[in-house]
Amino acid sequence: MASKGQKFIKFTDEERTEIVGKYISGKCGYKSLAREYDISWKTVESMVRKYRKTGTTISAQKGRPKEKDLTKEDYKERYEILKKYQAFLKAQRERK
Repeated sequence: MASKGQKFIKFTDEERTEIVGKYISGKCGYKSLAREYDISWKTVESMVRKYRKTGTTISAQKGRPKEKDLTKEDYKERYEILKKYQAFLKAQRERK
């Protein structure tokens, strides 16, 4: 867990690519890269793990993706679906 007042280091995609590339090429290990960039070896390990999982070093967005460009019709359609679902749930409750 983060400590109060702790500063986090943010890496650009180029820096992440450089760090992961050095590890993948076999030039450096986790600990030597950690010392070179003054970060935790676990951070380096997680960068490499994410690279192997996704095939890219671009920092993955955390959480739910933002739904942009929704039109008024999209919201109306969602509202109608929600109303139908609520009516269905109400009918289910009344059957019991």
